[in-house]
Amino acid sequence: MHLWIIAIGKMKKGSEEELILRRYIQRCQWPIEVIELEEKKKLPVAELKRKEGALLLNAVPKGAKIVVLDENGTEPNSEHFAERLMKWAENGTRDIAFLIGGANGHSSEVKGKADLLLSFGRMTLPHMLMRSVLSEQLYRAYTIAQHQPYHKE
Repeated sequence: MHLWIIAIGKMKKGSEEELILRRYIQRCQWPIEVIELEEKKKLPVAELKRKEGALLLNAVPKGAKIVVLDENGTEPNSEHFAERLMKWAENGTRDIAFLIGGANGHSSEVKGKADLLLSFGRMTLPHMLMRSVLSEQLYRAYTIAQHQPYHKE
C-alpha cells in the first residue's frame, strides 16, 4: 500500500512541522509520498478553491482511494482509522491519497470525489501542522496493523 499526502502550500524546509513530518514518514514502513502544490495567482475565494481542487485531484494516482481532510468529516479513533486503511488494502487498494486543502478549504468537487471525508476534530489547525499530525496517525495506523506496542489502548 502506497500513501500520498497531497497538500496545498509548501512547508518551509527545516521547520519544526517538516521535521515531525519526516520523522514519522521515516518510521512508517508503508511508503508515504508528499506532494505540495500551489496556485500562485490572487483569485476570488470560489475560483481559488476550484483551481486548488483541480491541482489536488490531478495529483491523485489513478485508482487511488481519496481521503479528504475536512472539518465536517467523520472523526474515527485511531483503531477505526487503521481498520479502514487495512480493509482497503485487503480489498486490493494500492494507493490512498490524503488531500489537504488551502486556507479556504476544499471545493465541492473535491469533496464529491472523496471515498472518505476525515476530520481530526472541530478545532482549526494550521495546514502545515496538519501534515505532521496526519503523518503521525499514519504511522500509528501502521503500528496498530502490525500489532506493535506504539499505540496504547
